[in-house]
Amino acid sequence: MPGSCRLCGATLTRTLVDLGTMPLANSYLEPAALARPEPAYPLIVRLCEACLLVQVDHSVAADAIFSDYAYFSSYSAAWVAHGLAYADMMRRRFALDAQARIVEIASNDGYLLQHFQRMGMPVLGVEPAANVAAVAEAKGIRTEVAFFGAATAKRLLASGYAADVMAANNVLAHVPDLNDFIAGFKILLKPEGVITFEFPHLLRLLEDVQFDTIYHEHYSYFSLLSVERAMTRNGLRVFDVERLPTHGGSLRLFVCHEGSARKEEAAVDALRAIEAKARLNEVAAYAGFAPRVDALRAEFLAFLDEAKRAGKQVAAYGAAAKGNTLLNYCGVTPDRIAYVVDGSPHKQGHLLPGSHLPVHAPQRIFETKPDYVVILPWNLAEEISGQAAGIAAWGGRFVTAVPNIRIFPAPAR
Repeated sequence: MPGSCRLCGATLTRTLVDLGTMPLANSYLEPAALARPEPAYPLIVRLCEACLLVQVDHSVAADAIFSDYAYFSSYSAAWVAHGLAYADMMRRRFALDAQARIVEIASNDGYLLQHFQRMGMPVLGVEPAANVAAVAEAKGIRTEVAFFGAATAKRLLASGYAADVMAANNVLAHVPDLNDFIAGFKILLKPEGVITFEFPHLLRLLEDVQFDTIYHEHYSYFSLLSVERAMTRNGLRVFDVERLPTHGGSLRLFVCHEGSARKEEAAVDALRAIEAKARLNEVAAYAGFAPRVDALRAEFLAFLDEAKRAGKQVAAYGAAAKGNTLLNYCGVTPDRIAYVVDGSPHKQGHLLPGSHLPVHAPQRIFETKPDYVVILPWNLAEEISGQAAGIAAWGGRFVTAVPNIRIFPAPAR
């Protein structure tokens, strides 16, 4: 049976892409778990023809995904630096001082709030994953273990946590009840406060065939068009936007109360025009994505098959959720890619969901000397290729698969 749009309630009848049945992208396995059936769920992306929100059709309960989570932001040096740059920008632009109250939603391990805290500002994180929140608490960052929405916002407001700044980086897509989530910001934000939302831009997903950013925990995929409709529906207003390189091309929205005195900046209308030129306001523009995904899969498998025929060893770097979508949609198993390495000790010693590639520490690459190292989180290709530049010693080369196969040497040291 067709589902209903999580923003406007319309019946979802148009499929953008069907990626089949997959396990949850961040459900890394202990080796002993192979003795039990691995849960898997349909991963079908629909387009709402009424409000043009792109979304997964089959919803897995949020507490099944986020209550114990394997992603820790601080293991990416680039992401920690991104957080510092954001904190500095916000302090300067909005003249924040020690009285400014900062609340981050989906605050993870404190990678962002630690910067505001060092500036002397009171901070609060809201994070549903207790294991990740514990890491932030150990850094001295007060963290509320909860899913955010209207009820949580009312409770925090009653406790005196009205916010001057609310940050929500790469969480808007992770929300099954979109209207309740946005309503929470409306409740907790001070009258002239500012919210920033960061999320991958749907335009980049479509144009660059970034299908590997689709997984069950990403319930929605946003254009400026669809997110403005979501904000307006909940009494909020976008007053500025920045285009960022993160995650293959993201947007940072600056949002305020609908009645705020903040004026709309020219960048908002400029991006509306860019999306209109790409016809994101027309249902027909979304056709043709699935065949491009199939072509990318064929290209990646052809590379792996040729490497196998030539007796070349292939390993992977980065046990990232996007990598799991790629590997599982392509049907990759350890006979094609021997293993994956990752800097997070929380993933090492586990197996990737679905493909069951073993996860090792990065040193494994220098012990086995593979001919190719596939960088699964291609958005971090520069950072990762720099960290593993030593593969040049035996002629090893790096590979990324999205938006097409790219094979390149290690950078000069």
